[in-house]
Amino acid sequence: MMREPIRIGIIGTDTSHAVLFTRFINDINHQHHVQGGKVIAAFPGGSPDFPLSASRVDGFMETIENEYGVERGVSPEAVASQCDALLLLSADGRVHMEQFHKLAPFRKPVFIDKPFALSVDEAISIFKLANHWDVPVMSSSSLRYAEPIVRDLDLHGRHHITTADVQGPLVIEPTQSHYFWYGLHSVEMLYAIMGPGCRQVQVVAEPSGERLIGLWSDGRQGTALCISEGDSRFMAHIHRGATISTLDAESGATPYYASLIAQVMHFFQTGQSLVHWRETVEIIAFLEAAEKSRATGGSVQPLSFLL
Repeated sequence: MMREPIRIGIIGTDTSHAVLFTRFINDINHQHHVQGGKVIAAFPGGSPDFPLSASRVDGFMETIENEYGVERGVSPEAVASQCDALLLLSADGRVHMEQFHKLAPFRKPVFIDKPFALSVDEAISIFKLANHWDVPVMSSSSLRYAEPIVRDLDLHGRHHITTADVQGPLVIEPTQSHYFWYGLHSVEMLYAIMGPGCRQVQVVAEPSGERLIGLWSDGRQGTALCISEGDSRFMAHIHRGATISTLDAESGATPYYASLIAQVMHFFQTGQSLVHWRETVEIIAFLEAAEKSRATGGSVQPLSFLL
């Protein structure tokens, strides 16, 4: 017996993810089509004081309306009431808590896009609210599921990893703090490789950008170079003793966004996130500690939340 497609709603069309995710889900002829659901409704949202949000929200909404027949909702609640699962995609991490407050009472699985929240306190509040309403929540950067990273970990595992060095672009949006807009993608890739358990962070300035150096509780070290000058591709160097795996995260046959949507669809179907909520909060604690280190001239900062 075939399962009925999951009716999916989008909250926030002020990001290109609204179009991209809808395309992967709704376009059955797309090379990387993800089966199992259909985006049927969306609430545009948008943040007037965030130019990148305000300038794109209507255009992306019109695209998914005209190309994929997605219905425009008048409110987050209106979208939630007619859907089985929700993609909270608003580009502005500052509004996620407020929007999730409106969605939680519907008790539908919610994927919350990055930046999940801009502080540890806010992230914990979201998960406490989810627990109160018994709402499954998942959040992840697409870089966690980059095909070369996943393939390497499947083949070699994490057990013998001694250090890992990743890199990616440093793009700053003033409303989203310093590392929470783009630096977080490199950090999430680092966590996909190293696993949770970082206890302190230090930021060191380099000619090409800023290196975030994390020390894990078991003595291992992981770094994320956030690049502002030069080659800023998402890359990873995984050290296992004398062996180094050098991986270009963007070289996979399947785009990492499609891989992410496949994981989100599994989450919608099962109600189980493969990324534990504590790890999501620890990543935010890592970013917070990095920003404190940067603001204090590179001092070592402990994480305020440990898994």
